[in-house]
Amino acid sequence: MVTIRKNLLQLIFSGAYLLRWNDKLRPVELLEIDKQAHKMLLACVLWHENSQDLPPAQRVALASEVIEGGLFDYFYRLIITDVKPPIFYKIKKNPKQFQRLTEHVLSCLEPALAPLGSFWERLCRWHATPDTDTPARRMLTAAHLFASQWEFRLIEPLNAPFDEEMGDIGQSFPDRLDTFTELLGLAAMRTPGTALARLANLCGQLRFQTRWTQAPRIPATSVLGHMFIVAAYAYIFSLAVAACPARACNNFFCGLFHDLPEVLTRDIISPVKQSTSELPQLIKDFEASELERRVFAPLRTEGFTSLVTRISYYLGLTVGSEFQECVCENGQIRKVDGFAALTQCNRDELDPKDGQLIKICDNLAAFLEVHSSIRNGVSSPHLLEASIRLLTKLREHPLPALNLDALLADFA
Repeated sequence: MVTIRKNLLQLIFSGAYLLRWNDKLRPVELLEIDKQAHKMLLACVLWHENSQDLPPAQRVALASEVIEGGLFDYFYRLIITDVKPPIFYKIKKNPKQFQRLTEHVLSCLEPALAPLGSFWERLCRWHATPDTDTPARRMLTAAHLFASQWEFRLIEPLNAPFDEEMGDIGQSFPDRLDTFTELLGLAAMRTPGTALARLANLCGQLRFQTRWTQAPRIPATSVLGHMFIVAAYAYIFSLAVAACPARACNNFFCGLFHDLPEVLTRDIISPVKQSTSELPQLIKDFEASELERRVFAPLRTEGFTSLVTRISYYLGLTVGSEFQECVCENGQIRKVDGFAALTQCNRDELDPKDGQLIKICDNLAAFLEVHSSIRNGVSSPHLLEASIRLLTKLREHPLPALNLDALLADFA
């Protein structure tokens, strides 16, 4: 039995407060939640490229390990955020010191994560064997290094003239990435100008787009960070409704990719989107054309047609919306009429993906963004109106299985 509580939602959201590279001069604030989103987007690409020849069951199992491993590492990072990497790696080399550090981390995480049952048990096992060199861990490490290097290149020009650490830090990334040559797709991702490199850059740029631009907030979350929060919520709620592994993985990746088109259109708040009856379709048509021109067509040209098909499935392009339930049966994608009907398709071989559940997680993440700012003392008429509107939407949800009423009552 999986129990989701307020403290878990807040724990996942808390990465929006954590600054990265906070001992360096930075052109923009670099946040842990943004880095995690970028890392997991890249990890998804690496998973896809390196699992195409696997039997379906092994492919899904690998996706589950990549997703959960990414979440396990994120939760660990939330506790040790003030420990600089060189110090952390020194601690890690001493088994006794590292064990004590891990015990401390787990004791901090237990109140929020232990109610997740077997998920918590898997997290404990993951951190009990940190040196296990599995394909999933290698994909996650490579994605972590790439995303960190991407951030480093933003700050390098500002710090290089006076910071003697910059040379060693900068060289450490290619040196370590060179040890992952067996990962398909990584070389293309590292080669400037390729379609995969352009996709990685577009994903990274979503950290520059601040949400709720008409309403100053603390913390000021980005589109990229929001995508990770939605993905994490979607995966946790998938566990709560006993989703099959393929469905849980699809829900995570759908949440992770769902706002990717906004790098092409900017984040447009709901009241503006709904200001005229024609505008939502106009925006959707523009997003589709720009996705095809700037992302999908270059990927197809370079032979990544299967990746395009997969991302399109997460974005719901063939069924009209990322928030539409669907399955893929014998290679054919078809709509499913709602959450209850999808429950009847809860089998890995149908590759099911939720719609309403993802939308609820999208609204829930938005509510956490608003609620956290108001709680931190930064409010406005925009935020107060948004808080009421989002709460109303969430309380009108048609999915009793999520037990949202009790969860939202904790935020009163």
